[in-house]
Amino acid sequence: MNQWKHRADGAEAPYIAFGPFKIRLPFLHYRFELPDYLQGLLMCAVDLAAIPLMTELLGMPFEAALAIVMLNGLLYLLHHLLGDPVVPGWITPAIPLLMAYVTTFPEGEARVHALIAFQMMLGILALVLGRTGLAARVVGLIPSAIKAGVIMGAGLAAIVVVFDEGGRFSQYPFTISIAVGLAFYLIFSRHFTRLKASGGAWATLGKLGIFPIIVLSIIIAPLFGEASWPSVEWGFSQPDFALMLSEYTVFGVGLPPLSMYVTAIPTVLAAYIVLFGDVLQSKALLDEADDMRRDEKVDYDPDRAHMIFGSRNLGMSVLGPDVVMCGPLWAAMQVVITERYKEGKAAMHSIFGGSGSFRWGTNTGLLLLPIVSLVQPILGIALALTLLIQGYVSVRIGIMEARSQRDLGIAGVIAAVLVIKGATWAFAVGVLLCVLIYGRRFFSGENDGTFAKDLASHEESPRPASDSAKSLHEPDTSLDVH
Repeated sequence: MNQWKHRADGAEAPYIAFGPFKIRLPFLHYRFELPDYLQGLLMCAVDLAAIPLMTELLGMPFEAALAIVMLNGLLYLLHHLLGDPVVPGWITPAIPLLMAYVTTFPEGEARVHALIAFQMMLGILALVLGRTGLAARVVGLIPSAIKAGVIMGAGLAAIVVVFDEGGRFSQYPFTISIAVGLAFYLIFSRHFTRLKASGGAWATLGKLGIFPIIVLSIIIAPLFGEASWPSVEWGFSQPDFALMLSEYTVFGVGLPPLSMYVTAIPTVLAAYIVLFGDVLQSKALLDEADDMRRDEKVDYDPDRAHMIFGSRNLGMSVLGPDVVMCGPLWAAMQVVITERYKEGKAAMHSIFGGSGSFRWGTNTGLLLLPIVSLVQPILGIALALTLLIQGYVSVRIGIMEARSQRDLGIAGVIAAVLVIKGATWAFAVGVLLCVLIYGRRFFSGENDGTFAKDLASHEESPRPASDSAKSLHEPDTSLDVH
């Protein structure tokens, strides 16, 4: 027992080898981290925010949607249990893309079939790429302009969902304005970053992620008359697994027709491009943490991650198709966990203890009716908050995927088409524009040194003659581009 206590400095956390996986169990292979468990206990509110999406998109009763959320929650545990040291979550930027695709089908069995076909194909794609090790190579073949356009478009679509007519903002204008303003300040502002660095209460607040904003929303939404005061109930949650299986899975509606698998391909590819960005972000966050914590070797394998979240998507497509999908990373919480991990072994003995204890906490929270009933009135606000934060991040990341001003122009058109017409049209327009503008350089494109990140290698590609007035001058290397 307690093998984690005997980990040698510089070694990995103890595990049981199982093919490409490394099985780690709580208390035996990693120390259970109470602070992360307690935070997860209340942050299940964000997981529950998926319920309004499923009730609106599929006409699903609350109890059946809760069953899907709980099933997805259990599968979150697979990541750290099988050796992937992350806090998994949704594929948030791709949610609006999937919603736009699924709503092209009439509500009822056809819409459920469309969701099943999409998630099944996404799961199989990730599994195949992870098992063969081809993930990075496949994404590398996609022109940077198209990658930039899809990621930007996903971010814009997330924002549009909130502010569109009849969207979440029209239902909760004051609460969303206050909550989002505070969230952006706490997460992205330079001023608050300096306050966190000073330590004390500011540092503690910064480590709580969006949890304080969820608590604030519970209070201010009723004050503005935009939601009711929570009616706290005691006992345990009562998900309806029987209804979920009989009306919203292949066991009730059967397998989708072949045509639905074909029509889902462009949306699957768009979702995968977004998803792969989360894989890269996972590796970057963990590499940074590994550099600071020399006492534990952190092994992050993108192929293993693909096999795990691919299996999750495939499993959910059969047992409980999920609008938010099964992603490799909950970026906001991964940052919170890794920042505490960096404080040293006393704060968090192993990264697996932090990520695992947090997800054990969210699963416990989903079982407790007092917590579920407490956050139920503001689930729509929690969803809007998640979408807007992700929209901000996706637009920034999408722009930085571009390598030239021509890429930016193509990406802008792709993003607009994706928001208005969907992934199929966006890919078609992107391919056509890349062929017309780059010709034989369709895959390689160009690097004109527009971005500071590309300055070292921009001479590899010819500089455009006259994309804009700025292209006539050397790029401003004094700009701090992040």
